Amino acid sequence: KSPSTTGAGSEGALTKGPFNALPPVIDLNTMVVSAALTRADAFLTSAGVVGPNARVDHDISLLIPELWCRMSAAERNPRFLIREGYLSKCEDIEFQGRNLPFSLLGYRITRRFAATFLGRIFSHPAAVFTNEILVPETQDIEVFAEGIDNVVATQKRVAQRYFDDGSIAFACPPLRAVLHVMKDGHFEGKRLDNPQIRRLFDGEAIMTSDWYQRRLQSKQSHDIALWKSHVAYLRDFLGKASHADVAERLAIHSRCDAAQAHLKFVSGNKYIEQLKGTVGREEIHRFVNS
Repeated sequence: KSPSTTGAGSEGALTKGPFNALPPVIDLNTMVVSAALTRADAFLTSAGVVGPNARVDHDISLLIPELWCRMSAAERNPRFLIREGYLSKCEDIEFQGRNLPFSLLGYRITRRFAATFLGRIFSHPAAVFTNEILVPETQDIEVFAEGIDNVVATQKRVAQRYFDDGSIAFACPPLRAVLHVMKDGHFEGKRLDNPQIRRLFDGEAIMTSDWYQRRLQSKQSHDIALWKSHVAYLRDFLGKASHADVAERLAIHSRCDAAQAHLKFVSGNKYIEQLKGTVGREEIHRFVNS
């Protein structure tokens, strides 16, 4: 295993800490904002033990591109898949007198999904994706419960790090809610399925929020400083007599004029309007000053 692996259920983006000197919350903020603004839908595939009688390794991940290219954009819409019965909601399970938070896994594919879409790849999809694969708790409920407990424990451990290092204070509202739910099971008494929590991820709600406006202002401030440095450099170049021939050959005068014009543009209110819909820029100074 990679020495950076944080544990079962958290492979991938959560294991790259050794390769990034920035607090992870910065990249997660950008990911959350970009996904919400582009209305990107999140799908995941299983890899590892599905149950004591079945194991699915990364073969399933190799299969997904084949599946996706055989589905239209409309068919890949989760709202369509849910409405037509191709995805079913994972509901919490009562197990040994306690609540098993199976709902944390979202939605899963159904037999109808396998027959309709995986049937475009396999002649007999039901022989590959049996009921034991699609509904793994039917194999052994105790093993299944242990798997859910492992996911929950890993989420708590990973989320706790953002509280221990104080970076939870810099998480954007949607991410902050998720981290609290991962650690405590709720955010201000609300679970992930609460409409108020769901609205935090709405693209329109994000674009009108104060914290998103600060991201745009941070981007504008950065670009103003950048173009001021460009103008200063070109003016300094033009001020040196020894560079006169090169300045004329490279049209430095016109480049300086263009840089000043762009500096004026990025300094105005219209630039902020143009930035709406982009990820903006993290307020890095908040981390430096903290």
